[in-house]
Amino acid sequence: MGNLKILGIGNALVDILVLPEDDQLINSLKLPKGGMTLVDGLLSARIQLEIAHLASKVATGGSVANAINGIAAMGVECGYIGAIGFDELGLLFKNEMVKRGIGTVLKELDSPTGRAVGFVSPDGERTFATYLGAAVEMGANDITPELFIGYDLFFIEGYLVFNHALIMAAASAAKTAGLVVALDLASFNVVEANMEILNELVDNYIDIVFANEEEARSFTGMIPEEALGNLAGRCDIAVVKVGKEGAFVQQGLQKWHIPTVGVKVIDTTGAGDLFAAGFLSGWATGADLERCGKIGAILAGEVIQVIGAELADGHWKAIKKQVELL
Repeated sequence: MGNLKILGIGNALVDILVLPEDDQLINSLKLPKGGMTLVDGLLSARIQLEIAHLASKVATGGSVANAINGIAAMGVECGYIGAIGFDELGLLFKNEMVKRGIGTVLKELDSPTGRAVGFVSPDGERTFATYLGAAVEMGANDITPELFIGYDLFFIEGYLVFNHALIMAAASAAKTAGLVVALDLASFNVVEANMEILNELVDNYIDIVFANEEEARSFTGMIPEEALGNLAGRCDIAVVKVGKEGAFVQQGLQKWHIPTVGVKVIDTTGAGDLFAAGFLSGWATGADLERCGKIGAILAGEVIQVIGAELADGHWKAIKKQVELL
């Protein structure tokens, strides 16, 4: 029997990562450190001017897109649904996905491709100002039963919660098609602003939920291990990531602590996304949940040593060797 296949949906974005000397710029822009803030076209243009003097790195982004790229790099067949613009950034996003062999269903529009400016603080924390652009024009009508044919798991980006009709249509259609449905809770401030619909999603459609410590606290009002138990009581598998302390995984009454792979932190961008990529690639290949968590920790440990959420081919070779030794 071959590996199971994974389909993702999310905001198709291009990350523009900059390294300011301090947090003065994010403070002046009133961006909550460590969070993701949606900005309009005017503020996005202002931010572009503010960062023009800083060195930057441009790469494909978006939470689930990052994870799907990682899953594909681990050799698992996968696909991605999103919306991009007819522009240079859209072409970059599309080409990178195609290069990795990912089955893409990309709606192409006249609106500009979404972009997320990531401010990487000296302590490695990242703060995003996201202009969704074309991504926000994907709607419930774009979700059809045919999209899910041949896939076994559907991974939903929590940032899509701002588009209530889309995220509910996607979750409902995936469940109707018989797929396992996984959700990443996105950012703590996104959770706080969308509690009602997230509760409805988790309680009625979600089988696997990923959250970091702040997101779990925002969603449940509990400390990590209590939040883990709460989430595990509402879906099949709960994963709560706790930074340098690793992650907790729970299914039913079984619980595992997954330690981090000890490395120096350069940039936390993509750490949660790559943890999910490792976890889900393990799930797709039939690994037990503890092993899934350990694979996730390996991927997360690699990506925090580089700027951005992309890993070079050499990193993936090293990752696969580490996974073989588990």
